[in-house]
This record gives sequence, C-alpha cells and structure tokens, in this order.
Amino acid sequence: MEYDIQSIRRHFSRLGLMYFLGTLIIFGVQLAVGFLAVRLPFIHFYSMDLSLWISTLPMYLIGMPLMSLLIKTVPAAPIEKHKMTFPQWLAAFVMCYTVMYLGNLAGVASTFVIGLLKGSQVHNALLDIVTEISPWTAFFIMVLCAPVAEEFIFRKLLIDRTVKYGEKTAILFSGLFFGLFHGNLNQFVYAFLLGVFFGFIYVKTGKLVYTVTMHMVINFFGSVASMFLLEYSAYDKLMNSTGDPEAFMAILSENLPGILLLSLYGLMIIGILIAGIVCLAVNAKKMKLRPTEIPVSKGMLRSAALLNVGVILFSLFWIIQIVLQLLE
Repeated sequence: MEYDIQSIRRHFSRLGLMYFLGTLIIFGVQLAVGFLAVRLPFIHFYSMDLSLWISTLPMYLIGMPLMSLLIKTVPAAPIEKHKMTFPQWLAAFVMCYTVMYLGNLAGVASTFVIGLLKGSQVHNALLDIVTEISPWTAFFIMVLCAPVAEEFIFRKLLIDRTVKYGEKTAILFSGLFFGLFHGNLNQFVYAFLLGVFFGFIYVKTGKLVYTVTMHMVINFFGSVASMFLLEYSAYDKLMNSTGDPEAFMAILSENLPGILLLSLYGLMIIGILIAGIVCLAVNAKKMKLRPTEIPVSKGMLRSAALLNVGVILFSLFWIIQIVLQLLE
C-alpha cells in the first residue's frame, strides 16, 4: 500500500476528530444527566458520592461506548501478542508507579508555581473528590471502571490506529491524549507519563490486561488505600495538634494501630520507588521502539500527525479546559 503525507494527515485528522466528537458526546451526556438530576425530588440528599455517580456513570455507560464506536470507524492495524511473566509485570509496575509518582510531584510543583504567580491556590478537584467520597465509591469508579474504560480507549483503540506509523508515534499519542483527557494540570503531567509507559507495555505485548491491572493497582493505592489509612490513623487531627503535646500524645495513643499501618504503607511506597528507580536504570537501554516502515521523514510524519484539524480540535478543547481549571 502506498502512503503519502496527505493520506497520513487525513488518517490522524479523522482519528483526532473521532476523539473530539466523543469528548463532546461525553460532555453532552453528563450535562443532560446533571440537568435532569437536579430536578429530582430527592436532591436534598445530595452528597459528593452522588455527584460523582451522576457525573461518571453516564460517561462510562453511554459516553465512552459511543466514543468507542466512533473511533472504531478509523482503520486499525493488528499488534503482535506476547506474554508477560509475573516478575516482568512486577518490574513494569514498579517502574510505572515511580514514573507516575515523580510526574505527580512535577504536576504539584507546576500548579504551586502557577498559584504563586496568580496569587491564589490552584484548585485540585480530584483531591477534593477523593477525600470526600466513600471508599466503596472510590473503589468502584476509580479502581474498577476508570482503568478498564481508559485503557481500552487510550491504549487499545488509539495505539491500534497509530502503531503502523511507528511505536514511538503510537505511545506518544497515547500519552498525550490520555493526559489531556484528564482536563487539569494537576493530573496532566503524570497521566501523560503514565500513558506513555502503559503505551510502551501495550505495543510490546498487545494485551490490555497488563496495563488494566497496573492501572487498577495504582488507582487503588492513590484513591482507596491512602485515603482509608489517612482517615483510620486520624492523620489530620494528629497534624493539627502538633502545637499541643498533650493532645498530640492522646491522639497518637488512641490511633496507634492506624498510625502504624500508615507508616508501613509509607515504607512500602518508598520501597516501590527505590525498586522502580533501579529497574528504570537497569532497563532504560533495553526499552527500544520500532520505527515506522512507511517511507516518510520524521519531521513530515510529526507534522502530519499533529498539524491537522482533528488532533488540533481535540487538543485545543482540552487545553482550554486545563486553562479554565487553572483560573478558577
């Protein structure tokens, strides 16, 4: 099959347009459900849990399936499948977690600097949600639903339709679209890096189960385990009592089991980060990507992939969302 730069541009434009239209559908479904929900007679029982259910379930049950159907209209290429052993999965997981953790620190630092420049703190909507919802809501939505839906849309569907233009192109698009889709700078940095790493795993294995399970564990650590342990250990009360030695010791003794568990959790995270850094250092040179076999220059391919109507519309829509979040 012959390729020219215009056919490549049309392919990426069509793909970007499907993601853009899918995004509009998701927003439309969420707005419609939200509009109807506030008119329900039991709205006086409103809570953060109910708000999250109302905003996310329509996305996962209606918006994302419709988005998937649109994306599937774009031609895809098969990816060769390879098995991953549990030790390989574990090594990949600690590297993923380390990349995510460092990316999160970079995102927090970026929003902190922006907050100083604008004179007010940048609002972190995700942190507010995670700290206010119940563990069961967090587990169902963030540990079960989000990883499956997001990995299917931003790994399988996206990479299957870009990998013929080179593994590097495929995983960079996977990271970029995944990062932008989160809609805020707090998450963009680590979501981009995580998307790139998950993309690498998918192009090398062709199996979504590996990235889905890693995504689930990462979300479990961040949205369920950590929040549960912070609450169980009375961490906030403990920090607020540091100026009163008697109150501090009383809270410490009353919540000693929780504080010990939180300390063990912290040590586990440190262990994962150390193991991740070591694995990244050892495996960095082995993580090679196959270039495209299509006879076009890297510069022309990059231009065709990024500078087209569909990709620009999708990117611009989410960049506007990120900017609006920073200005709140």
